[in-house]
Amino acid sequence: MSLTRLTAAELAEKIASREVSAVEAAQAHLDRIAEVDGEVHAFLHVGTEAALANAALVDEQVAAGTALGPLAGVPLALKDVFTTADMPTTCGSKILEGWRPPYDATVTARLRAAGITILGKTNMDEFAMGSSTEHSAYGPTHNPWDLSRIPGGSGGGSAAALAAFEAPLAIGTDTGGSIRQPAAVTGTVGVKPTYGGVSRYGLVACASSLDQGGPCARTVLDAALLHEVIAGHDPLDSTSIDRPVPSVVEAARIGAQGDLSGLRVGVVKELGGEGYQPGVRASFDAALQRLEKLGAEVVEVSCPHFEYAMAAYYLILPSEVSSNLARFDAMRYGLRVDEGASAEEVMAATREAGFGPEVKRRIILGTYALSSGYYDAYYGQAQKVRTLISRDFSAAFAKADVLVSPTAPTTAFPLGEKVDDPLAMYLNDLATIPTNLAGVAGMSVPSGLAEEDGLPVGLQIMAPALGEAVMYRVGAAFEASRTADEGALVAPEVAR
Repeated sequence: MSLTRLTAAELAEKIASREVSAVEAAQAHLDRIAEVDGEVHAFLHVGTEAALANAALVDEQVAAGTALGPLAGVPLALKDVFTTADMPTTCGSKILEGWRPPYDATVTARLRAAGITILGKTNMDEFAMGSSTEHSAYGPTHNPWDLSRIPGGSGGGSAAALAAFEAPLAIGTDTGGSIRQPAAVTGTVGVKPTYGGVSRYGLVACASSLDQGGPCARTVLDAALLHEVIAGHDPLDSTSIDRPVPSVVEAARIGAQGDLSGLRVGVVKELGGEGYQPGVRASFDAALQRLEKLGAEVVEVSCPHFEYAMAAYYLILPSEVSSNLARFDAMRYGLRVDEGASAEEVMAATREAGFGPEVKRRIILGTYALSSGYYDAYYGQAQKVRTLISRDFSAAFAKADVLVSPTAPTTAFPLGEKVDDPLAMYLNDLATIPTNLAGVAGMSVPSGLAEEDGLPVGLQIMAPALGEAVMYRVGAAFEASRTADEGALVAPEVAR
């Protein structure tokens, strides 16, 4: 079997046993990127020399008998929103084109310390604002299942790299669904950890109270292995949780045995109903039957304030965007357009040239929501709704161990179909936004293909704060059962 078709766990085992060298693994994936990324455009930057140098170091350590991490030598694709001292960090924006940060993000540093080979930086919606990766200043990423369709967003590059077998692991960020929705539409696994579970130091901020880095992979076990590498307390991040990392690898291995007896699975009433593609709805219904066959008790729960989640989110997020992106002022780093006699004129010209339309739209929305006379009516009220949504989750988790819903209301839609219709685009995150507002954990696992178009559908599994272990257990059990019956999902266009 080609090295690019192995799971991260399988590849790590072969590297540790010296059956395969880390350099061979890195080169195989670099070759795969060269072969298909012209069509997929998952990567913004490929760090060939650094990747091979890291892999060679791992091989030396393996030969010397040095104790290494469980993913040492395994290649990974890193979303271009994490700072990397040896590669550009653009956030998909012209305003940071070519910028090389002076430091590594904590996630980047932990990946390096674990011996993971970072292949390069992946494409994304500009500053993580979007659901299709069409808002990248460097052109859209294409879905390996159908190159005319979107790979989700904002982390479409990371998800597409996985689906196209360009990397066995990836890192994304999730502000309102940007890990989970791309996972759903590319047939991969994506996890949003508990807010504060993975350090945000060096993650270029979109909305600070919502952003969360997390693992992306092709299997639940691979995601769990990566989760344990990047998670944990970081004193450099004031919102980092100083608690032990949940034992997600153990939970995934237990779950893969296929027994969910004694677990209660809650179906969120408000995340169903109209608006879902028939194939998505049918796949979700089949997923519930599968969970019951695995021994879980399926119950309905109500989260009445979820219907206000999107409205609250699109006040809170733009407000934080308006504040966070004020730092891109042409004075300290990044793009500078020297037009005008004053600093204000240079700043205005730079921001006009450097930011794309979606970023500008959200900055304007947020600045308005925070303006004098409107703060309490908009931002303040949205924060109150956020509290009510958190209470809904608490009540639901008193009745169920995990909650489930479809991850996204549709399969991957054609490129260009919604790019000029912001409201239609925002609806893609209908089911994923509530977890970000409450800070709880969520994951998307493949639940099969939609009957009408043959494209992947995702099952969303949500768990309480720091409840990732039960989430991984359910995800692994579901994955093992579905794969045994239907086989692994393989994208047809570039994955031959």
